[in-house]
Amino acid sequence: MAKAQQLRAESDFDQLPDDIAISANIADIEEKRGFTSHFVFVIEVKTKGGSKYLIYRRYRQFYALQSKLEERFGQESKTSPLTCILPTLPAKVYVGVKQEIAEMRIPALNAYMKHLLSLPIWVLMDEDVRIFFYQSSYDAEQVPQALRRLRPRTRRVKSESPQAAGIDRMAAPRAEALFDFTGNSKHELNFKVGDVIFLLSRINKDWLEGTVRGTTGIFPVSFVKILKDFPEEEDPTNWLRCYYYEDTISTIKDIAVEEDLSSTPLFKDLLELMRREFQRQDIALNYRDAEGDLVRLLSDEDVKLMVKRARGLPSQKRLFPWKLHVTQEDNYKVYNTVP
Repeated sequence: MAKAQQLRAESDFDQLPDDIAISANIADIEEKRGFTSHFVFVIEVKTKGGSKYLIYRRYRQFYALQSKLEERFGQESKTSPLTCILPTLPAKVYVGVKQEIAEMRIPALNAYMKHLLSLPIWVLMDEDVRIFFYQSSYDAEQVPQALRRLRPRTRRVKSESPQAAGIDRMAAPRAEALFDFTGNSKHELNFKVGDVIFLLSRINKDWLEGTVRGTTGIFPVSFVKILKDFPEEEDPTNWLRCYYYEDTISTIKDIAVEEDLSSTPLFKDLLELMRREFQRQDIALNYRDAEGDLVRLLSDEDVKLMVKRARGLPSQKRLFPWKLHVTQEDNYKVYNTVP
């Protein structure tokens, strides 16, 4: 029964909408720094209609999707009359170097997605499957750091008329070709030494996108000299100020965190970050209340209260309004216990 339902009729596939994903491959992994460091998989998705785009997914998102699919369509599902043989997801790993774990998972996750996208159309049309492979606004805003397994994507732009190439064009970011370059695909820009290329975007540290003589494409940075660079982008890094108490010594340390200043961390992530930064396991996290006394953090609710109380307080640019006071776990002398 299950084997028969595993087959997909070609006529059924033809009726699928064009935005349905038909293939997905991991192009790279990227480290993201927040209140906890983690790796995401950069996945190139191709749709039935021929579109290609990149999405960014963590392993836990794969795991959440698999759990939902097993509940709905797994062989032992009791909630749906439709079942099929689902792909196998690589198991959770709790110990080891995060980057090595992520690298090791790439072949298995590629096989997982290939199997998943070959399942019957009622699985492909499942809302959670479609959301998983859909390019969100967050995905679209990301800039790949350095794709190792595919060339950067590009876009088509309208060619500009000679009248438009006036003062505004000369003020635009541009580069001069140091060598001839012949692209290996239709996505790459061809140019001759001495050509002036108007820059459209920075794909990653090795590739730019630009236009010359009405043609648009990507090209290696090493083949050109930048005449006018892109405006400097604002650094996404914010800083968390910490006061660290050890015996009679107190030090101040600002820790780089790529999170929005209005975000609220989980207690366990905050504790892990501090343990990593100060290389100590036996520490406690605290904040100062309105009376100036230290209050120990023990849960997510405590963290939320700390963040809430700090809203509206004066703060320096790119510095979180709330501050952490890191003390030794067994040192209770720092607290005001006088009745």
